Amino acid sequence: MPVERRLLRESITLSQALDREVNVLHQLGYWPQRNELLYFLHARRKLIESRVAHHLKVPVKKCQTEDVGEWMNGSFNICVPVRVEGLGRVIIRFPLPYRVGESFCPGNGDEKVRCEAGTYAWMQEFCPSIPIPRFYGFAVRSGQSFTALDRLPLVRRLLHRIHCWYSSLFGNPLPSRLVPDDSDASNELGPYLIIEYIEEGRMLSDTWANQRNDKTLRKNLFRDLSKVMLTMSRIALPKIGSFIIDDNGYLRLANRPLTLMLQDLENENIPVDMPRSQTIASVDSYVNSLLMCHDSRLRSQPNAVKSYGDCARQLTALALMRTVRPQFLDHQFNHGPFVFTLTDLHASNILVDKDWHIKRFIDLEWASSLPIEFMRTPLWLTSQGIDQTNTEEYDEQRQEFMEIFKEEEKNSPPEYDFSPASIMERCWKSGAFWYRAALMSPTGLYNVFLNHIQPLFSDKHADDVNFYLIVSQYWARGTADFIQSRVDDKEAYDSRLREMFKEP
Repeated sequence: MPVERRLLRESITLSQALDREVNVLHQLGYWPQRNELLYFLHARRKLIESRVAHHLKVPVKKCQTEDVGEWMNGSFNICVPVRVEGLGRVIIRFPLPYRVGESFCPGNGDEKVRCEAGTYAWMQEFCPSIPIPRFYGFAVRSGQSFTALDRLPLVRRLLHRIHCWYSSLFGNPLPSRLVPDDSDASNELGPYLIIEYIEEGRMLSDTWANQRNDKTLRKNLFRDLSKVMLTMSRIALPKIGSFIIDDNGYLRLANRPLTLMLQDLENENIPVDMPRSQTIASVDSYVNSLLMCHDSRLRSQPNAVKSYGDCARQLTALALMRTVRPQFLDHQFNHGPFVFTLTDLHASNILVDKDWHIKRFIDLEWASSLPIEFMRTPLWLTSQGIDQTNTEEYDEQRQEFMEIFKEEEKNSPPEYDFSPASIMERCWKSGAFWYRAALMSPTGLYNVFLNHIQPLFSDKHADDVNFYLIVSQYWARGTADFIQSRVDDKEAYDSRLREMFKEP
């Protein structure tokens, strides 16, 4: 029987590991780190209760951490339910340091928490109709913590109101409703969020596969999703980036656009030339940065290529993604409008009732202000991976979604002169939908380019080996030597992987 090794959510054999495009050697370290983190948090249950009590302003004796069997292990967070007498359950959520690149880029956990807190604050302020959990507070590794205004004592709330009045009198920015509120208790727990535990609803992913052919259910879901997308996009934002809560409790659009792609790359020790404090003023600059991320993956991931030919094809796709960019991005939108987008809006993050009306969005990570041309229908409509999507099947679902989206847009016009629905339709017809999808998928870019972008220009080159060997040379100087070095790295990676799967 083949030797198996444990990943976070499955066991894997050598043949499976060798076939995967992700760095399995790196991922083999997740399972022991997960167990270490569980042990660490379990041993500090009393401290967890103390931190929850601090933010909720209740006696610590009223807080009880639930058994570890009730804890929820996600891909990037661990959620610990805490029962609070008189209030019900809350969740204290910790980013997983071994999944957010904390060792490679110290501070990534803090960044993730600050951005999520900024998302909650922005949505509560500007999109109160969107159903999200109540947000009670957060803390960063330094020990600095913030508490929701409505949980603070009366005197603190009055002082905050006076501060807001005074600031508005002189035209200064107003502080957010997340107020600096440090505690004497240790914060060896690291960065965390405290949010409401949602009891109602069921994850859409639980019923999507079996019931997605029910047109009535789809219509309810698509209408609610359309309302949410239009509510968020009606406000034009000044630049590309992510909201944060700063050290003084102000909501600021001052962070790089923190998406899953960036933190996933950094987690695998792949450099991303996008500093945390860098926001972006134009679509051109953002697309350049994303393409540089793809370049960096090819340079740094030990198993980024499978062979000489595979590397040449990937380099060709990257070179041509730069060449064809003007065909897909309208220059009139280069400097905006930019709109707030939940980039991690997949079916497991949506709680619905039996009729598929949305009850809550339960995960707001990876939300950013992005180009309006990046607005799109959900990629999971046909339950296919982005690099395996059947265009005709997806378009059938997309058209159904867009009919409802257009109806809702009439009831919720944006604060700018462009129609999001018209832009989304134009992006689909031009192929910009796929261009954007390729940009945001490090391992999927080549297949998306091959299947959806290259055919728009020529159907003669897909199987032409010489085409790839020639065009790949224009990705950078010295391409031939680079390709050979990457092939050598893949051989060394495979050798190390075989060592990991030897019988003990």
